[in-house]
Amino acid sequence: MNTKATELGVVVVTHNSAAHLAACLDSALRYTNHVVVVDNASTDDTVTIARRGYPGVRLEANPDNRGFAGGVNQGVRALPGEAAFILLLNPDAHLLTSPEPMLARARQPGVGAVGGRLVTNTGKDQEGFTIRRFPTVSSLIFETLGLNRLFPWNPVNRRYRALDLDLSRSQPADQPPGALLLFPRAAWTQLGGFDERFHPVWFEDVDFLRRVANLGYDIWYVPETCASHAGGHSVLKLQLSDRQQFWCGNLLQYAAIHTGPPMAVRLVAAAVLVGIGIRRLFTRTRGAAAPGRGSVAGLAWHLVVHGKLPSAGQDQTRKA
Repeated sequence: MNTKATELGVVVVTHNSAAHLAACLDSALRYTNHVVVVDNASTDDTVTIARRGYPGVRLEANPDNRGFAGGVNQGVRALPGEAAFILLLNPDAHLLTSPEPMLARARQPGVGAVGGRLVTNTGKDQEGFTIRRFPTVSSLIFETLGLNRLFPWNPVNRRYRALDLDLSRSQPADQPPGALLLFPRAAWTQLGGFDERFHPVWFEDVDFLRRVANLGYDIWYVPETCASHAGGHSVLKLQLSDRQQFWCGNLLQYAAIHTGPPMAVRLVAAAVLVGIGIRRLFTRTRGAAAPGRGSVAGLAWHLVVHGKLPSAGQDQTRKA
C-alpha cells in the first residue's frame, strides 16, 4: 500500500487531454491527495473527466488558453500551503513508480529541481528528451536550421540532448523537462514562478531551470522515479504554421534572455530568419514568415538589429 505524501502537490496542465488524463490522475492520486488540474480551454471531454471522475481533484477551468507557464503558476497557487514540493506531471504521462526518490533528493539542502526517468509505452528510454543540457548559441542555431534533425549524430546535438549520459544513473542535470519535474515551492516563489511571456508552450521549463541554476541551486536527475510519457499530445494537434510560430518565438525569447552578449543574440535571430525561410520554402507556411509587427520574423529582425528584446512600448513578440 502506498503512503501518500502530504508535502507533495501535483499540478497537471491540460489542453484537449481527454485521451490521457484518466491514467495520469490515477497514478498521481496513488501518492498524494493534493492534485490540481488547470485546463486551458479544452474543447474535448478533459474538463468532464477531471470534474466527474475525480471528485478529490481540484479543477481550475480557464475560459481561454493561458499557456503552460500560466497554468503551472495558477496550479501552484491553488495547492494548499502544506504542499511544499510541486510535481509537474504532463497529462500524457503517468507515474510507473513512486515519486519518493525524487522527493528525497529535493529535500536535500541546495536542491532546486529534480527530474525523473521518462519512457515510452514500450518501456524504452526517451533519450534526448529525459535530460538535456542548457541550450547554447550553437545548439539553438543548429535547432532552428534543422541541422540537429538532419544530422542527429553531430557533436553539438549529442551534447545538447545529453546522448552521452547514462540514464540509469542518478546524476546532476541541466534541464529535465516539465513533463516530470519536481521543485520546492520555496524556489518557485523566490523566482516569481514560471515566466508567462513564454506562451503558450515551449522553453518555459528551460527558462525556469536556467533561472534555478543561476540562483545557485542544484538540479538532479533521479531515474528511480519513472513515468510513461506519450509526448506531444496537444501540440501535435496544432497546425504546423502555429507550431513553428510558437516554437520559434519562444526560442528567440529564451535566446534574448539567456545567451549572453548582443552578438550572440543576433546570430541566433539571424538563424531563425533563415530557418523560417527554409520552412516556408518546403512547407508553404507563409503566415509564419511574414515580417511585421507581431510576427516571429518581426521579432527576429528586431533582435538582429538591436541585439535585445523590444521594450514594452514597441513590443514585436509573436501573436499567440
